[in-house]
Parts: sequence; C-alpha cells; structure tokens
Amino acid sequence: MLSRTASHLFWMARYIERAENTARVLDVTHRTALLSNDREEAETNVWHAPLNINGCTETYLAKYQMIKKEYVTRFIAYDPDNFSSIYTSLMLARENARSVRGAITSEMWESINATWLEINRMMSSTGSEAQTCFFDWVKERSHLFRGVTLGTMLKDDALNFIRLGTFLERADNTARILDVKYHILLPSVKDVGGAADYYQWGALLNSVSAFEAYRKIYRDVITPQRVAELLILRADMPRSLHACLNEVETTLEMINGISGREARRRAGALHASLHFEHKENIFKKGLHEYLTEFLEKTDDLSREIHTGYLARRDEIAASAAPQRTFAQVQ
Repeated sequence: MLSRTASHLFWMARYIERAENTARVLDVTHRTALLSNDREEAETNVWHAPLNINGCTETYLAKYQMIKKEYVTRFIAYDPDNFSSIYTSLMLARENARSVRGAITSEMWESINATWLEINRMMSSTGSEAQTCFFDWVKERSHLFRGVTLGTMLKDDALNFIRLGTFLERADNTARILDVKYHILLPSVKDVGGAADYYQWGALLNSVSAFEAYRKIYRDVITPQRVAELLILRADMPRSLHACLNEVETTLEMINGISGREARRRAGALHASLHFEHKENIFKKGLHEYLTEFLEKTDDLSREIHTGYLARRDEIAASAAPQRTFAQVQ
C-alpha cells in the first residue's frame, strides 16, 4: 500500500474518533455543570476542563477572553477556526476519505459524506448552539461509520491502518480525560470522597461509556483507584489504555514490514508496561505523572508510525515530525 493512502486512512479514522470523544467530553461537561450551585465557579472551573482536554485553552482565550458555557460549547463544537472542534474533525475526516475513495467502500463514503452535509445543515439552522441531542448525534454517526467499516471492508492493510488510527486516538483521549478530571475538576483535597467527587467520577465514567461496566465489576461506591484501574489496566474495558494498546500492538504486527520495526518495538514495550502494571504503583508514582508519561510515549509511537509507514522517504529526510498536540492537523 502507498504510504500516502495509508496516511489518509489512518488520519480519517483518528479524526472520526476524535470527533466522537470531543462530543463525549462536551456532553459530560454540560451534565457536570448542572451539579454546581455556583454558576461562576462552574464556568471558571468545570468549563475549563474541555479546553484543557483539547489543548486549545490559549486559542480560546485569545478569541473570547473569558470562559463561559455558551462560548466554550460553540468553540469546541462548531468553530471552524478551532482545529480541535467537532466541525473541523469531521471536515478533515471527510477530506481524508475523499482522497482515498478508491480504498474505502461506497457505504463508508456515503456515511461520512452524509455526516458532513448534516453538520453543515445543523450549523445553519441552530445558530451554532450545540445541545445534548447534537452530542448524541455525533456519537451515533461515529458508531455508524465504524460499523459500516467493519461490515463492508476487506480485512486487509487498509482496514488495519483504520483500526490503528482509531485505537491510538482512543488511548490518547482516555488518558487526557482521566488526567484532566483528576487535576481540574477536583482541585481541592477536602472534596475527595464527597458528593461532588462521586458525581464527577460518575460523569467521567459516563463520558467513556464505562459507568455500567464499573457497576458490574465493582458493585460498590466509585473511587479514584478503581476508576483508574478500569480505564487504565483492564483489558476487557473497550476504552481502557490496556485494551487500546492490545489493538495497536496486534494491528502493527499484522501490518508488519521492515520499516515499522521500531514502531512495533515501542508499541510492544508500552503494551507490556500496561499488561504487567499494578494500580498501587500508578498512585504511588502519581496518576498525573503516570498519564503524562503515557501521553509522551503514545506521541513517540505516533511519530514512529508516521516515519515507518505513513511518510515518504523524501518527507522524512526533509524534516522531523513535529511534536504532536491534540489539535494536530494532518
């Protein structure tokens, strides 16, 4: 497969997954803000979280100067000038799909093109005010596209690069959501174990569709240690870091190739560190420090995948891959 084709498929999948996760974050932020009795505190604290998760705080403040629910929602959902917005993610996913229409099925193209046309219709009819139904719609369109992909594509390298992009992006987002919750939504030690703490951890679990799974596994009160174990270490939790790296490592082995040897080595090392880790060690080291290190390693892995599989040799020689941020445009 041509590296350019692989790159378009890889980033198409990442942007679809990114749009879904951004919708999840906004949805749970809306719900969390309703729990606060202090509107001013909610807007300066709760609504700061999605900006941090998306890595676009500076860009937002340069445009709006103050943190307000309506501004943050519009900026992250619809703003075409924000490279982390749902609108931009869906636009870039469609552009990548359009570039490789011959490598994807007609059902996949129809699904992603219909999504793009519909979000433009929503923008013109709603005045760019995103509501809960919009977030549900984004998640449903992502699920539909993923289902159509698995149901219509040949199980070849094209599908492998789509899966690789999906699970690498999912791991990145899960780590960011967990880290921001721990350091933005719960800034005071005295709040640990209180009602606000319980509802915030519950909101986090809902944001990654893990609330029912938590209840089924632990059948007890929600604690940070168990949430971290569920979303980091459990291989049977679809959006956990361990589950995502299972898929990334397996997919890279299926793609194989001499040029991707270093990427496969790094994926294997990162997967092994999750497979044999204990939750006690994570909290002894510090959850923030652990997740920061994980994000750095996934960033390194993404660069190695780009070097080994997605970049042409002249591109590699011309310049080194830039430091990846959540809003990187491909």
